[in-house]
Amino acid sequence: MGLFNRIYLKNEEEIELLRQSADIVGRTLAEVAKVIAPGVPCTYLDKIADEFIRDNKAVPSFKGYNGYPASICISINEVVVHGIPRNNFLQDGDIVSIDCGAYKNGYHGDYCYTFAVGNISEEKRLLVERTKESLYKGIEVAKKGNTIGDIGHAVQSYVESFGYGVVRELVGHGIGRKMHEKPDVPNYGKPGRGERIVEGMVFCVEPMITAGSHKISIDNDEWTIRTLDGKPAAHFEHQLAITKQGTELLSTYKYVEEVLGIK
Repeated sequence: MGLFNRIYLKNEEEIELLRQSADIVGRTLAEVAKVIAPGVPCTYLDKIADEFIRDNKAVPSFKGYNGYPASICISINEVVVHGIPRNNFLQDGDIVSIDCGAYKNGYHGDYCYTFAVGNISEEKRLLVERTKESLYKGIEVAKKGNTIGDIGHAVQSYVESFGYGVVRELVGHGIGRKMHEKPDVPNYGKPGRGERIVEGMVFCVEPMITAGSHKISIDNDEWTIRTLDGKPAAHFEHQLAITKQGTELLSTYKYVEEVLGIK
């Protein structure tokens, strides 16, 4: 196996450091959740996230990553991922995915949650709900002895049953000292294919699901990725570790859902 294809397995001490970084991401997302509302500028959300991460003695993983200019990605409606916070404002009826990363003690946390802004349409509500459910369908089969293809198949077979699209060009990923490591974790695939899941793997599962076609386009800023047909997209992400005890979620939506009043 070539150096660039190597999967770096983590020991218990490394997983603990990853857990700490992931916890900062979860609490940052909760701080952002507190102020998501119609009329709020996206640059304000970015400022809150940046300050909270730094106040917790961590560094935003995204800022400066391959030239990315902000601390979080804010992707609204038809923007799938990598939306740059600008002088734009959240509007009633939007869905917005907030993707956040934090780097502390040499390790990264990275995950995402899609929020409703005010009153959203039934189409968007179902898309968000089902995308989140597809994440847990993938996590259910992300266990020792299974394969990466099992995860993708679980996500794909669930969302395609509703006529949704699964973005092909963007995938989940391993994570550790680098934000993006091997293995790639596609949201589509065939059971039994891909790398075997073994103890010590740490990776992110992140369904990026569209209400229509899976085809995408990239804006001139070379970051913002949109659905080609202009239909909305949703994005959820969890960070998990394969340990002696089984599969552990290092990430948590607990803080966010306390803010949102979700039990």
